[in-house]
Amino acid sequence: MIDSPRNARIQAALALRERSERLASGMTIVDGTRECRRAVEAGVHVDAAFVCRSLLRTAKAGAVLDRLRTDRVELVDVSLRVHDRLAFGNRGDGLVLVVKTPSVRLDGLRLGPTPLVIVTEDVEKPGNLGAILRTADGAGCDAVIAVGGTDLFNPNVIRASVGIVFSLPVASGSAADVLAWLTSRQIRPVAARVDGETAYDAADLTGPLAIVLGSEAAGLSAAWHDPAIRGVRLPMLGVADSLNVSVAAAVIAFEARRQRDAQDPGTAAR
Repeated sequence: MIDSPRNARIQAALALRERSERLASGMTIVDGTRECRRAVEAGVHVDAAFVCRSLLRTAKAGAVLDRLRTDRVELVDVSLRVHDRLAFGNRGDGLVLVVKTPSVRLDGLRLGPTPLVIVTEDVEKPGNLGAILRTADGAGCDAVIAVGGTDLFNPNVIRASVGIVFSLPVASGSAADVLAWLTSRQIRPVAARVDGETAYDAADLTGPLAIVLGSEAAGLSAAWHDPAIRGVRLPMLGVADSLNVSVAAAVIAFEARRQRDAQDPGTAAR
């Protein structure tokens, strides 16, 4: 059992909290039973699993450990104090994984004939991005694409998304590349903007569609202000001029789902 946080393997795992180290190594760190389970079920390559057996109290955690054994993943026993250094906050689940970061290449996405995609631009707060990923999963979206410097596999994004980032197709790229990718696949972008000409619930959100959202501070860049891109707005009846970006994503995504289900009742209440 590793009992010292100064152990070289523990220090290497802790270094993955830094983006530069994640980029250099192609690895990231995952903690929490749900997050670990979704990573494993998605077939993500697990380099090592740090296990604090005194904290493995739930059947779900035990099932993840059994799956790791089946997959012949290296299990590294650690003490409670080492686990607490590795884990993010007082999780107490007893499992922390070091995994290979999945590909985020646009050309790796495989979508159906009428995809519903969420595109975010410069949404860097892990809580917001994680909430958007959960919304995309709940609304039956086909993928989330991050434009700009967003780190999709930041450990805090993994945690905020409760591991959905592993089970939902994701990609990243520049605004120009994402626009070109959407155009080549005839996926129509609609841009959420405070000055959008159409209310979100009056816009046609059926067919191959990308809902594009920018950061709360800067909004969307000029790339998404092309006259050919429909701007949609959420009516704001109070003092604030906009919602939190993750809330706006949820409102528009579920309206898109409502319209799609109304158009094809066979897909409703899946």
